[in-house]
Amino acid sequence: MSLRDVRAISFDADGTLWDFERAMRHSLALALEEMRREVGSAAAGLDVEELIRIRDRVAASSKRLSLEEGRLEAFRETLRGIGHPDEALARRLCALYLHHRFRDIELYQDVLPALQRLRGRYRLGLLTNGNTNPERCGLAGVFDFVVMAQEQGFTKPDPRLFGLAMARAACQADEILHVGDSWDNDVIGALNAGLQAVWLNREGKPAPASMPGLREIRSLVELPGLLGVERGPSPPDSSPIS
Repeated sequence: MSLRDVRAISFDADGTLWDFERAMRHSLALALEEMRREVGSAAAGLDVEELIRIRDRVAASSKRLSLEEGRLEAFRETLRGIGHPDEALARRLCALYLHHRFRDIELYQDVLPALQRLRGRYRLGLLTNGNTNPERCGLAGVFDFVVMAQEQGFTKPDPRLFGLAMARAACQADEILHVGDSWDNDVIGALNAGLQAVWLNREGKPAPASMPGLREIRSLVELPGLLGVERGPSPPDSSPIS
């Protein structure tokens, strides 16, 4: 397959367009501060890492919950675990977490320059296992299609999710390029579904496996050049991304 065939590009979200890990940990720290104010020394043994472990356990045992429902259930379980079950407090902590989790998201610096050069030349889409809508992080109106796993009941690397991207982009599999930071979910998932793929390897990690012809970039600013998009003015139907 050739990149010359590409008509659409789907992007992963968390870890690709924005630093989810940083926003998540910051928001959990703020929720933990509030919890300590409410329950005092009962929360003394908790830290952000423990809150993450509790959330992971909830997610593993309750796969039918949405991401936001799972976060609420994790706060409930945390309060039960320290002997302070309190539904109202769990909901308040969850609301505080989600407020900062979405408000404090910051795009990587390479995102807007790359999207601006690609917009109008390709159909652009978001294909994510996360729960952040583009409107929540300054990307309203940028994408031609959005596929969110939690609305479908299955997640990447399930090929059905990539199939939805194909349908919404109105393209064949080899006409879509998927870009993401996860080796398993994005690279292997896309390739197994018949799409083309680019691994965004920001940290320069060694590839988990040898893959002839693997396309790899360290920054999204490399993507337009990989596709042969020359620097210059955007197409006339492409308004600036603010």
